[in-house]
Amino acid sequence: MPRYALKIEYNGAPFSGWQRQKGLPTVQLAVEEALRKLQPDFDGIQAAGRTDTGVHATGQVAHCDMTREWETFRLMEALNYHLKPDPVAIVDVAAVADDFHARFSARERRYLFRLISRRAPLVHDRGLVWQVRHPLDLAAMQRGANYLLGQHDFTTFRSAGCQAQSPVKTLDELRIERVDYPHGSEVRFHVRARSFLHNQVRSFVGTLERVGAGAWEPEDVREVLEARDRTACGPVSPPQGLYLAHVHYPERPFGA
Repeated sequence: MPRYALKIEYNGAPFSGWQRQKGLPTVQLAVEEALRKLQPDFDGIQAAGRTDTGVHATGQVAHCDMTREWETFRLMEALNYHLKPDPVAIVDVAAVADDFHARFSARERRYLFRLISRRAPLVHDRGLVWQVRHPLDLAAMQRGANYLLGQHDFTTFRSAGCQAQSPVKTLDELRIERVDYPHGSEVRFHVRARSFLHNQVRSFVGTLERVGAGAWEPEDVREVLEARDRTACGPVSPPQGLYLAHVHYPERPFGA
């Protein structure tokens, strides 16, 4: 059976996350229902990673097995037709080898978190970012973030319901930048690792926001990391600012 990789964008607001759940709207279900319009006996898709309720994606990757050969552009167009009006788009399709697996073949995942600092309510980005109304000290936040780089036991920054076998992960990048934003500023968190614990990125951001607001010192981040205690973590940021931005594979299925 020919196998295809799908690159997927979605707005997570109307969905109960990526993973199929009985009786709930999910992104996986929306894509699978579109595939069944083309192949009624279609079984299911596998994705690079799960995203929680309200989390978005600009670079989610999934793979599917079809019973016949498809020209990749036509498969993309057909799926996008059947996905309407859901806020989900297949932005690229590639034919891949039978041993390609969207999850297990992945070597790196990158997340972007968008935080807006401004007093006025948001209009155009409402539901797509986390807004705070106070200024943030980026230099202090980056100093705190640097304590998280490398291999650590991230028990403090994993949810109580996390199903990962080990809390030990290697964080390759946690870079914070400021971007111009009308009547305020946008703070972007670029986070990169091979894999993540449940709620790990949102726990990072919520903790670092407290540093930027002046409620915590940068050195407090090291202390709560070393505590290996979930109750030591700062508040978990809301989901709407988080995006699964990119999944890297040894052989790039989409050529970019």
